[in-house]
Amino acid sequence: MQVRERRVEVEARGARVLVAGFSPPEALAELRRYLSLPWPILSDVQRGIYDRLGVDRTGWRHVYTARTLARYGRALIGGRAVHRPVEDTRQLGADVILVNGVARLVYRPASPDDRPTVDSLLEALDSAAHMAQARNKAAP
Repeated sequence: MQVRERRVEVEARGARVLVAGFSPPEALAELRRYLSLPWPILSDVQRGIYDRLGVDRTGWRHVYTARTLARYGRALIGGRAVHRPVEDTRQLGADVILVNGVARLVYRPASPDDRPTVDSLLEALDSAAHMAQARNKAAP
């Protein structure tokens, strides 16, 4: 998780990270512990946030790519267990930057492994901060 590795840079910009998932709260709490995430996780079982942001599901061919299947193959050859998915593997995620409740960036991936770079997220944070400063200066 690249954002976690660059947490100091994100937080230096005054940003707070919130992770949202559609699993039940207990499963997300376990995931948070497993990944050592320093941020809160919001459970959106009904996928209201996903719907509101226009985050779609994808086709099977985008989920089980050659790279994904190779990763599973390496795990099996290495003697690691590969568990059957317990949730909707076709549901895509998103990366969102909100400023005062307004989405300034919504990155909707084309596939599960399509994510914006941390640098592009930091640039979007900087841009949002500059826009906010300009609005504050222009306000009477």
